[in-house]
Amino acid sequence: MAGFPKRPVAKPGHEAELKKRTLTNLYNARPAWLDMAHKQLDQAVAAAYGWTDYTPEMPDEEILRRLLALNLERTARPAAA
Repeated sequence: MAGFPKRPVAKPGHEAELKKRTLTNLYNARPAWLDMAHKQLDQAVAAAYGWTDYTPEMPDEEILRRLLALNLERTARPAAA
């Protein structure tokens, strides 16, 4: 199909190794580069929301409270014409 990369095919004798390459296994291993990428993404998203006090140690409950407040604020606004 045009525009899509070819499906990877394991080299003969490496089929079992390729089968182990899953997102679940990657996230369970959580290599340093993946952890750093998530921290950078979290920082960028917080900056986009204007959360100047964000730190990676901010509790999930606080993040969820802020997101809910933002969502409720946006749904209370009249729709733009």
